Amino acid sequence: MDFIEATTLFLIGCVIFILLSITQSTKAKRKRKLPPGPTPLPILGNVLQLSTKQVFKSLHKLSEKYGPIYTLHMGMDPIVILCSPDAVKEALIDNAEDFGARGHTPLIERITSGGQGLVASNGERWKQLRRFSLMTLRNFGMGKRSIEQRIQEEAQFLMEEFQKSKGQPLDPTFYFSKAVSNVICSVVFGDRFEYEDKEFLKLLGLLAQTFQGFSSIWGQLYNIFPNVMEKMPGPHQRLLKAADDMKDFVEKRVEMHKETVDPNNPRDFIDCFLIKMEEEKDKADTEFHMEGVVFSTLDLFGAGTETVSLTLRYGLLILLKHPDVEERIHQEIDKVIGRDRAPCVEDRSRMPYMDAVVHEIQRYVDLVPIGLPRKVTRNVTFRDFHIPKGTTVFPMLSSVLHDPKHFKYPKEFNPGHFLDENGKFRRNDGFIPFSSGKRMCLGESLARMELFLFFTTILQNFCLRSPVDIDELDLTPTISGFGNFPQYYELAFIPR
Repeated sequence: MDFIEATTLFLIGCVIFILLSITQSTKAKRKRKLPPGPTPLPILGNVLQLSTKQVFKSLHKLSEKYGPIYTLHMGMDPIVILCSPDAVKEALIDNAEDFGARGHTPLIERITSGGQGLVASNGERWKQLRRFSLMTLRNFGMGKRSIEQRIQEEAQFLMEEFQKSKGQPLDPTFYFSKAVSNVICSVVFGDRFEYEDKEFLKLLGLLAQTFQGFSSIWGQLYNIFPNVMEKMPGPHQRLLKAADDMKDFVEKRVEMHKETVDPNNPRDFIDCFLIKMEEEKDKADTEFHMEGVVFSTLDLFGAGTETVSLTLRYGLLILLKHPDVEERIHQEIDKVIGRDRAPCVEDRSRMPYMDAVVHEIQRYVDLVPIGLPRKVTRNVTFRDFHIPKGTTVFPMLSSVLHDPKHFKYPKEFNPGHFLDENGKFRRNDGFIPFSSGKRMCLGESLARMELFLFFTTILQNFCLRSPVDIDELDLTPTISGFGNFPQYYELAFIPR
């Protein structure tokens, strides 16, 4: 047999293998009665049908063909996509227990040592850590006056930084990261960092690198082919290195706390965790151990920094694009607060327009459009489809935040979505940027407080100016994968 014949037979064999694989996959899907979806390729699944820069748009386009509930294969693994407001709410609220586990995400599991901490854990581990974390955060002021004072203090430090710019354009990225991070740092580490602290700046850089890495094509590929990507060189290795470096930072902080912790006078989240570790040191199945404190602290630090700072950064870009909105906010601030005192949370009830703007920024920014993955905890029959236990489910939060039934102009920035005919603030059932159900964001109350106080304090003190014509400002995300990231921009803070 010559080379050409051998090659021909090999190619024919490959074609037959592919056709058989497709046939078997299709039969298996029908047998399981999973929701319909595009036919996957062997090994690759449906990865070629997704845009690496606009993942949600790809998923939304597929829903137009296969319906609001469909099956997609990421590599060899089937996942179920919920891409309608009704389907998302039915799953996360009406069937909260069934859809209450964290879904399989190899990159998160790699970074958290197989699902340690709050974000990636499930079962009894998640229940214990979440209960403990909620109690501890409340003890340190979450949702109370004490945490409000910390935010107000940090907002004033931020104003001083902006005043130093003397009206010159600047990139606000790390200004917001430093200020927002210091709020959660004061809770988990017991103190804030100076803005020029080199260790602090390095930590924030590592966090930004990790968060963006999740949305990059390399992060997406890792989630599809983890065993291959773990060994391959590429930018994803820098992401993994950054995550490991953050873990090392927290481990050092924990060791420092061990030397000075006072069981009768805990200073912060780490102290409380260490005290709990000591109490349960003789329990074989305890969830309070070194990995638990390190990754729980990392989860609180990461979630408490990057999400709020990104929303602030995106929000000011939106306000630059809508100077009429900024002007109306200035008028409300002058009427309700004036210039002689710091804004407080109580002002929110008397500032319906500011409250509406903050809500609309969160809706429009759509920070985590595909939502964090869920997993069904048992075999579930959902709208006549059978979803086997352990199947990963992605609830498309963006489909709710852009639902025309709840928001009259879903693709436009319009604070009127949260105002009634009398100009009073009104709640909207389509507003779920913090997700919903059993796995909704732990820090929602803190984030809402921060966003209101930071936005209001900035606009009390400054007018926003763009160094380029506002028609040149682009609100389209520069990356839209796991998260939406705003385009690079600069702005000037002009004292009022």
